Amino acid sequence: MNQASPKSDFVLATDPREPPPRLRKAVYAIGNFDGVHLGHRAVIARTKALAARRGAQSAVLTFEPHPADHFVGRPVVFRLTPFAAKAAAIEALGVDGLVCLSFDAALAGMPAEAFVEEILVGALDIGAAVVGWDFHFGKNRSGSPAFLQRAGARFGFEVDVVARVETSEMTAVSSSAARRALEQGDVEAAVRCLARPYAVCGTVIAGQQLGRTLGVPTANIALEPTNRLKYGVYAVRASVDGRAFDGVASFGVRPTVDDGAPLLETYLFDFSSDIYGRKMCVEFVARIRDELKFDSLEALKAEMARDIERARAILAARERGR
Repeated sequence: MNQASPKSDFVLATDPREPPPRLRKAVYAIGNFDGVHLGHRAVIARTKALAARRGAQSAVLTFEPHPADHFVGRPVVFRLTPFAAKAAAIEALGVDGLVCLSFDAALAGMPAEAFVEEILVGALDIGAAVVGWDFHFGKNRSGSPAFLQRAGARFGFEVDVVARVETSEMTAVSSSAARRALEQGDVEAAVRCLARPYAVCGTVIAGQQLGRTLGVPTANIALEPTNRLKYGVYAVRASVDGRAFDGVASFGVRPTVDDGAPLLETYLFDFSSDIYGRKMCVEFVARIRDELKFDSLEALKAEMARDIERARAILAARERGR
């Protein structure tokens, strides 16, 4: 996957009341962009191409929290990319800036016409907009791509609509399709939608030290309660302090031990440092098995040894195939 290098002068703005520096008359990709999947990338690629033709800057306009979370009043969406990850993925695609609007009651209740006039024209002074075929906005989702094109003609900005992106496995690439794959544990199907491995990041916390007792010390991360990745054991690649490691990870409630709160426990191969309190990111490469309840810790230990060998073989094969 070829991506542009992040720009040192990347503009990141939240709820601007006037055009951010260097983004006046920019070409904006507009949408939620959770996952920054292949469909989103098509929209962003079109945005960059249109900006280049117009001699303008390129940018992304997005929203936080996820609209579904706002309407329910609490986090409910299985986020593929929390905002920090989404911003980093968008920056890596080589646009000039990212504007995030707070999705609150005022924005949710804003009519589509007012969104165009007050936000796109008034606050951002956009030069052009690029949206996906299924983009909707404004109160009750009354604004459609066709509505935006008509409004753009009135207010003097161009609107480009990107057609649906499909793969051989999916009639339409979408965040929902990626979530469904992850809920089934099919991390490889998610890769085909996201164009990269699904990943999570978090601070390493102390566990029960059981892994150390069993000879496989793990680095543990508590994922968001809304994360619905299927419980099980996965071959993974992890990064800590800029260093990459192969490993095997178990996500679940540890039925052999305590049926506790869900936890991601990652055993890093050929690694022995203390990383409590440090940030670790874990990429899921392949699913090895379901989470199981064993009759004894010895049986669990034996299966963990097999998991490690399976993970090493999977990761080595992937490395050879690059």
